[in-house]
Amino acid sequence: MSKVFLSGAGTAIDTNIQTVVKGQIIQMNGYFDDRFVVYDVAQTEWGLNYKLVNLRTNKFAQCDLVRPLSQKHGIGYYFNDENLEFMDVFEIAILCDKAEQIDREEKEALQREDERKEQLRAIGRERLNALIPTDAKAVIIAELRTDESDSMTDYFAYRTQRTVILGFSKHTRDLFSEMRKFAANFDETAYLTEENKEYEHREKYSMGEGFYLGKSKYSGWTVKKERLCGTREQYIERYALAAGDENNICVRVRRQIAEQETETSAETINGDFVIVDYSERALAVFGDTKAIKEQLKALCGRFNPRLSHDSEIKAGWVFSKSKEQELRNLLTIK
Repeated sequence: MSKVFLSGAGTAIDTNIQTVVKGQIIQMNGYFDDRFVVYDVAQTEWGLNYKLVNLRTNKFAQCDLVRPLSQKHGIGYYFNDENLEFMDVFEIAILCDKAEQIDREEKEALQREDERKEQLRAIGRERLNALIPTDAKAVIIAELRTDESDSMTDYFAYRTQRTVILGFSKHTRDLFSEMRKFAANFDETAYLTEENKEYEHREKYSMGEGFYLGKSKYSGWTVKKERLCGTREQYIERYALAAGDENNICVRVRRQIAEQETETSAETINGDFVIVDYSERALAVFGDTKAIKEQLKALCGRFNPRLSHDSEIKAGWVFSKSKEQELRNLLTIK
């Protein structure tokens, strides 16, 4: 099948009929309105394929249909049939060399990124295998979402920028009270522990997001519950990449909490520490904390080497304000 029917234009075009030649300059109508040069034309089973180089980005591109600009209709590739433009063969060769270099560098960068992600997945698999309880039926996660909607075209979507594992559940019921409890494990979602009906979203319908906590579906942090489906290996693989970064695990294992609380009640740690209000929802601890980093981690603290304190950049630990009493129980401040 080599014919393309353009419903808006009410016409059919045979893609086996060549409309432009090598060296000819064409343009794309819509988006960036970029210009391209045709460096090759190939025959395929579906018709002709025009191989291009973008004159703005110096990257390879291709298309199957190029129409006269005098018949412009919608987004697509066009050639100026009233003023044909061409490029010298030598210039095209230089452009193709640049495009090949860019293409090679991008592929190498993708390969390095794939290798980095696989290393993280390997670490994450080990962590999750030791962390996920054998009786767990669901995981509670926080997601940082970036809005990618386009109101001009009625396109609504988001991209998940980061996933943080907050804990595990022995049941699959969607309970906002449970989500609020786990939201306290992570500073960025601690504000969702507040019982606020505006944070509760119920979208259990086709194409809906299910139950989740958050200010918006499209941007900012949300907390939701996901069933652990399939085999243990399958759902470990599902979250392995996120778990490869220890900052994406904010799980408080009950037994560890109980042990920590027992240790804390039995003794306090003396030192030159200071606890300050760092934001509306966070506290920061400054001082010589190297020797007690494990205790601070157990309280879901996050170390940051570049916090601002007393008009200086200092290393410190950030905690949810809900941890203030536990911190004061742990630390004897001079």
